[in-house]
Amino acid sequence: MIDWIINVIGDIGLVGVAFLVALESIVPPIPSEVVLLLTGSNVETGRFGLIPAILLSTVGSVVGALVLYLLGLWLSAERMERLIARLGRFVGLKQKDVDRGFRWFERHGSLVVFFGRLIPLVRSVVSIPAGAERMNLVRFVSLTALGSAIWNTVWIVAGNALGAGWKRAERWADLIQYVAIGLIAVGLVVLVVRARRRSAARSA
Repeated sequence: MIDWIINVIGDIGLVGVAFLVALESIVPPIPSEVVLLLTGSNVETGRFGLIPAILLSTVGSVVGALVLYLLGLWLSAERMERLIARLGRFVGLKQKDVDRGFRWFERHGSLVVFFGRLIPLVRSVVSIPAGAERMNLVRFVSLTALGSAIWNTVWIVAGNALGAGWKRAERWADLIQYVAIGLIAVGLVVLVVRARRRSAARSA
């Protein structure tokens, strides 16, 4: 798998990055961390620019998420179950994962679309209930792009920092994931507190 990823990025550059990240959104077993770390390593060598790398990888994330969003939009629950029963094992999706995605979406709505981009497997399955529940497309794309941009930036920057030693960061996958989620949560709390203070000041 890693050799194939290296070859794709080596042959077609950032287009290959976008393709692999889009594919990872649909086929969970493809490790986005490896794709993004290798992308960052290419940034370190000067082959890719940092901003283009983040932009193209984020475009790939959105495209992959849209495929599953449209799948949820178009297929009935019965057809979805039949499709997953027939093809799920080939792409790493199980019915229980999709059912879990529907439960998460029912409980948390927009938040799970945003934060779900930072959690492997969740970022794939949550797009299906978003489509099935007819979530506003602009809102879905915006939240997906924002969450994906954060996730992609964290890993690309890590790959850039490590350079040729990018493979070492794989062991930090869980830690980096939790740090990213923690930073976003803190940022949201700060924004909410500031907004409330401004509102209170205006009222006074």
